[in-house]
Amino acid sequence: MEGGGGASYQRFPVVKVRETKDDYLKFELRGTDASVANALRRVMIAEVPTIAIDLVEIEVNSSVLNDEFIAHRLGLVPLTSDRAMSMRFSRDCDACDGDGQCEFCSVEFHLRAKCMTDQTLDVTSKDLISSDHTVVPVDFSDALADDSAEQKGITIVKLRRGQELRLRAIARKGIGKDHAKWSPAATVTFMYEPEIHINEDLVETLSLEEKQSWVESSPTKVFDINPNTEQVLVVDPEAYTYDEEVIKKAEAMGKPGLVEIYAKEDSFIFTVESTGAIKASQLVLNAIDVLKQKLDAVRLSEDTVEADDQFGELGAHMRGG
Repeated sequence: MEGGGGASYQRFPVVKVRETKDDYLKFELRGTDASVANALRRVMIAEVPTIAIDLVEIEVNSSVLNDEFIAHRLGLVPLTSDRAMSMRFSRDCDACDGDGQCEFCSVEFHLRAKCMTDQTLDVTSKDLISSDHTVVPVDFSDALADDSAEQKGITIVKLRRGQELRLRAIARKGIGKDHAKWSPAATVTFMYEPEIHINEDLVETLSLEEKQSWVESSPTKVFDINPNTEQVLVVDPEAYTYDEEVIKKAEAMGKPGLVEIYAKEDSFIFTVESTGAIKASQLVLNAIDVLKQKLDAVRLSEDTVEADDQFGELGAHMRGG
């Protein structure tokens, strides 16, 4: 089908993974337009659910930080959220008794720490004891994967001799649209894939010094010169930032048309970084599932409206008869 700007799109978008780690993913999205790419980006940031501490009951706090400060820090500790998609939202849970102890919509944490020496005691996310071994602070999973690494956890508060902290916390399912603590994405960006064409005939009219000057006019290393043939090469097209500096430089040198750069309107390069709550690859898959659910809801509402219109016409016809 035809998209905006005359670009031709495939029937289904195509995804090609370039680089993947637990907390990082780089992939190509082809055969669609910017509206779909941006919808996917926004869903990854704001609508993929995770689990985060939402309720804190302080029993004892003699530290230098007040209760609200500690509760806020606890809420921002990322928790492993692999089962978040299957959990219920607390507002929709009919099995919840209201005290936060519900296996379907919440996870309970306890923290007890007291400094008994003259040495400062660091209270970290490693001191949080979970009622569900699958939902723990993200540094726990790192420690299990590499026992030799020193895992200090995320500092919550520091205690001096005699100071104590005891609390109970309830973690619930939520989305970034409600609060940033539920967002699974540290950053999600995409860019149009650039298409760069160098006019070889014009390049041949430049001296080596002029070629070097033109190559260096790019803020990022997009071009380079072959030391043997002295040809100008495109070494990293994706490093181009659409700043048009090389185009302006070519015009200033009296060589307009030396290079032509286009943005492929149906091809995007995504970079996804996760907070660690879920893997970056799983974040993309969950975002696609959420996007499909939203599209199904729109399709259902359209069908309902169409049915209402048909029944309305039928009723009017019967009344008229």
